[in-house]
Formats: sequence, structure tokens, C-alpha cells
Amino acid sequence: MSKTLLQDEKPDFWMASMRCGDFEAAWKTSDAVLKSRAGTPCFHLPRHEQYIWNGTPLEGKRVLVRCYHGLGDTIQFIRYAPLLKNIATEVIVWAQPPLLPLLKTIPEIDQLLPLHDGTPEASYDVDVEIMELPHIFRTTLATIPAQTPYLHVEPHQLSEDDKKLHVGLVWKAGDWDVRRSIPFSQIKPLADISGISLHILQGDAPQAGWQEGFGFYHGDLSLEEYARRIMGLDLMISVDSMPAHLAGALGVHVWNLLHANADWRWLENCTDCPWYPTMRLFRQQEAGEWKPVISAVKTELELLCKQKRVGI
Repeated sequence: MSKTLLQDEKPDFWMASMRCGDFEAAWKTSDAVLKSRAGTPCFHLPRHEQYIWNGTPLEGKRVLVRCYHGLGDTIQFIRYAPLLKNIATEVIVWAQPPLLPLLKTIPEIDQLLPLHDGTPEASYDVDVEIMELPHIFRTTLATIPAQTPYLHVEPHQLSEDDKKLHVGLVWKAGDWDVRRSIPFSQIKPLADISGISLHILQGDAPQAGWQEGFGFYHGDLSLEEYARRIMGLDLMISVDSMPAHLAGALGVHVWNLLHANADWRWLENCTDCPWYPTMRLFRQQEAGEWKPVISAVKTELELLCKQKRVGI
């Protein structure tokens, strides 16, 4: 599912197919790309552009899963570990070190290794990049392994005040696509809602514009502890970045705020998410216009608070 799968004469067809949920058509394009690059080395490319799987069957093999993309990508596609274990003799995952404590909670992973710039310290028969697994399993909308939670942590007790709605908030994503981020000034109206307790789970929040007095900032946390904070929430609100994936994988209710040309994985024109049953999508209608999105979020939060007060 990496961009390397799109290096074809008609990459827009793959993307358009994925966006509209026609995964079967996209895999036909991926098959052609796989065939065309046979024998072509890729290890000179940046890690996130490397394609790994060469079409070798995985049945009865020791399979190494390389996690070469972002933390959110690993979290989303590690859901395939049980499917992989059903056909492989051994599942070895080479993943980003901060994720290892969470990935240890997946029993179908036989070996878990910290990702680094060298070579993996494991014996294996065939290797894949984690985002290639949906292609390998010929995933369709109907067959997405969407059971959650598939990551597990004990919740952190955020507060003794059960009368309030505990809401986590992340408004800034990584710099590789700034369209995903919301200016801090535009999320301020969320602080005016009566009945919510805002938990600032934005990484390096002061550098992201956060101001003292706006919610409770939890500071720098390990990813495992961060997950425990999310598990203690009633709701997580995040832009399209790792925290949205983590909340979904933990089975926590999460609202994902998307820019107008959002990634293929969120499909088009829908408010639910086939990858995460507890996720709701809020989309920009016009590129760069976040105010209507925040207004819709505020309205829905006020409704949730009202329901909580009357015990619905």
C-alpha cells in the first residue's frame, strides 16, 4: 500500500479505485506493477519508498514484516498479523522501537524486533513491507479485518470527575503534509463547551501553539503511557495522524478530522470508517477551510454532553 505500488503508468487509477472502495480494481494495477518491477532492486531508495514483496507465496513460510512507514501506518496494518499467522509458520515483525510494548500485546506475533538502519537479526524465508499486506490478502471493503481492539493496554484514570466528558485533542500532524494540521487558534472554540474536560495529547503542544489554561496538557509520554491515557477517555479527537489510528486500534471512540483531499484509506464522502468501527470522520468541504469542521465538532460535542447529563 506504499507509494511504490503506485509507480505505474496510470497511478491515478490505483488511487481513484482505492478512494471509491474498489480495492479489487486497485489490486489488478498493483499486480501489474509487481510484475513490471521483477528483479529490479530497490534498497538504494529511501526506506519508505522501498518495495519488498516479490510475489512469493507466504504459506508455510517464516515471514518477516518490515515496518518502513509511519507509526500510524504500522498501527493500522498490524491488524493483519492474525491473518498472516493463519498461513505462515512464523510471523516476525521488525517495527519502530516506541511501538514494541504495544505490539507485544498481539499474540500472533512470534518475534518482535526493533527497527534500525541495519539488517534484521532474524532468519526468515520471505519478507514483506507491512503496507503490502492488504494487497497480499486481496482485501476488499467486505474483508477488512476490522475487529477492535487489537492493541491492548490498561486505561489510565484521568480524573475522578465522571460527570464530565473526557475528550483528548490533537490538532497538529507531521510536517510532511501540512494540510492535515489545524491552526491552534481555530480549535479554541472547543474550550467554551460546558461539560467537557479537555486532555491535550498533542505532541510538543507548546510548539504547536498550545496556551496554558486550554485543557490539561499531559506532557511528553512514552507511547505505551500515551495509549493508556487514550484508553481513559470517553472520546479522542485528532487530525489524520498516529493518535487517530491508535485510538481506533484500542477500540476508543475517535473523531478523525480530515482535509479536503484526504488519504485514500478514509475513502470519499463517508462519515464512518471501514478500518475502525469506533471512528467517525469529519471532512473539509473546501480545501483549507477548518472553521466549518470545528463548528460541526463543537455542535456534536455539545450534544454528547447533553446526553451525558441526562444519562442517555
